[in-house]
Amino acid sequence: MIEADLLTMAYPPLLVFIAALLVLVLPRTLGFAVGALSLAAVVAVAAFAPEGAHLTGTFLGFSDVRPFYIDEFTRMMGIALGFLGTFAVIYAYSSEASKTMAAFALAYVASAIGAAFAGDWLVLVFMWEIMAITSTLLVWHYGGDAVRAGYRYAIAHGIGGSLVLFAVIAHYAQVGTFVYGEGVDYPNALLAGGFAEGLPMLLAILGIGVNVAFVGFHTWLPDTYPRPHFAASVFLAAFTTKTSAYILLRAVPEGNIYLAYMGGLMAVYGVVFALLQHDMRALLSYHIQAQLGYMVAGIGIGTTIGAAGAMGHLFNNVLYKSLLFMAVGVVIYRTRENDLYKLGGLWREMPLTAIAFFIGALSITAVPGFSGFISKGMVLDAADPSYYGGSEYQALYWLLFIGAIGTFLSFIKLGFYVFFHGESDRSVRDSKPGQTVAMLSVGGACVVLGLPAIGWPVFTDLLPLIDGTEFLGPGGDEHTLTPYSTGHLLDALILITVSAIGFKLIRKPLSKMDYSDPALVVNPASYHIGRGSMRAVTATYAAVDNAVVGIVKRGYWVGNNPVLAVDAAARRVPVLEVEEQRPADGGRPSTIHLRTSIGTTVLLLTIVLTVIVWLLIS
Repeated sequence: MIEADLLTMAYPPLLVFIAALLVLVLPRTLGFAVGALSLAAVVAVAAFAPEGAHLTGTFLGFSDVRPFYIDEFTRMMGIALGFLGTFAVIYAYSSEASKTMAAFALAYVASAIGAAFAGDWLVLVFMWEIMAITSTLLVWHYGGDAVRAGYRYAIAHGIGGSLVLFAVIAHYAQVGTFVYGEGVDYPNALLAGGFAEGLPMLLAILGIGVNVAFVGFHTWLPDTYPRPHFAASVFLAAFTTKTSAYILLRAVPEGNIYLAYMGGLMAVYGVVFALLQHDMRALLSYHIQAQLGYMVAGIGIGTTIGAAGAMGHLFNNVLYKSLLFMAVGVVIYRTRENDLYKLGGLWREMPLTAIAFFIGALSITAVPGFSGFISKGMVLDAADPSYYGGSEYQALYWLLFIGAIGTFLSFIKLGFYVFFHGESDRSVRDSKPGQTVAMLSVGGACVVLGLPAIGWPVFTDLLPLIDGTEFLGPGGDEHTLTPYSTGHLLDALILITVSAIGFKLIRKPLSKMDYSDPALVVNPASYHIGRGSMRAVTATYAAVDNAVVGIVKRGYWVGNNPVLAVDAAARRVPVLEVEEQRPADGGRPSTIHLRTSIGTTVLLLTIVLTVIVWLLIS
């Protein structure tokens, strides 16, 4: 048995970060093996470490900092991220990912795990920013189109991270502590956490909303994830958005009706634009937003089953979304094609990849027998007035149900055009052994955790707020989960039937549609606004600089040539007509340097402003 004391001393993000450094210096096979083992160790730490805060200390002068905190929420997050990360490394190794890319990916995973295990907002905000930096490096590493997309990604996450930082500062100013749950009073909170009400909460929701792809804040997602190395997309699909959804629950532990309806809008918006995509990874990226919608809705509803369903859907999404990116990545790797309409009939050429894809597709569409059926059903039940939701969530329930139909349509479309439509004119091989192991291992978890009467109780045991299959309802009374009830199975049958008929009706017109997301106008608009603003600022700076330099030079000349200045004024001629101004005594020219570089100017201004601030607060 693993010793609890040893696990108490183990800091999971540090284990993975050390592995990231070792990948760079060890032989490729050994380095990737160390990376996979470090993430397997994270699963062990999460599963067996005792509950409570560990490695508490002082940081930046603040005491009681908690970089490692174990409760039922962080335990679930550690198991999910560590398990997927282990097989993502194996997949990357078999997909010819470079050692440098693996190092960036592991550093990114380490920061996401650090954010998940954080026990206070100070540690969280540091890990949040490191997660943004390392994920940007992972995108940039591929080069080409990924570079510009990476810059846009960095700007988006820089803005979101800044909002989270301001939220943490405002929270500390209001309550005097960073520790989750201390200094705030939320009587119906489902877990320790919560930002102080008012400005801290608003800033936190907006900042986290960037990472969880609120409608209008989501453009970085479909813009970035289709562009890097296909193995990098597997990592990106699992860590930033899912970690952020968990942090959103920490930030808003009592729920919020507006947040719930934002989740419903995300579910519909994501599937609509997923249906219109030609690029396979762009389609999957929009479905990240759609699936996050279910998590945000469950968090916003704020009941036990809503939050537990949101965390369960997060856990499942880490698995099946990454599995879908793995399967699509193999298709891209073998065919060198991203457009789903240019493929077809690949199930004969790539049967193992097809099996992996359809396991992921059946999971994300919540078909009975797969894990997604359990968690999506919990979120729908939380919103359904006939189960546990109040009447105020009736419209939300239908938004989520429409999103579920759109999800079915999207994956029928993707699976049909890639694997079944027509005959394949390509002679391609199936997945490599490492890719197969990774896909079938993650896919196996999606199947096992959804099995009736066998697997799903194991899955619910992993979930916070659920005691076996029992949970407390909105009124405090005890309820039992019954995902395979007649009503739930009938809902699933209706969903499948409507989706199958719907795809038959819209398949041909859908194939001719190629509408882009109108929200993506933010990319060129931001570029031109930014470029215009920068040019206006630099032009203003140059004009002011020229004016100030001219005034100083004139004053300097007048001080050294008073007679000539009086004479020039009497004759009304410019005072600087002479080509070279020298002191009146005929000495050497002035050595005053009135111009400097922008960097030096910024440094000087920073020093001056720092002194002013110091004087004001002294």
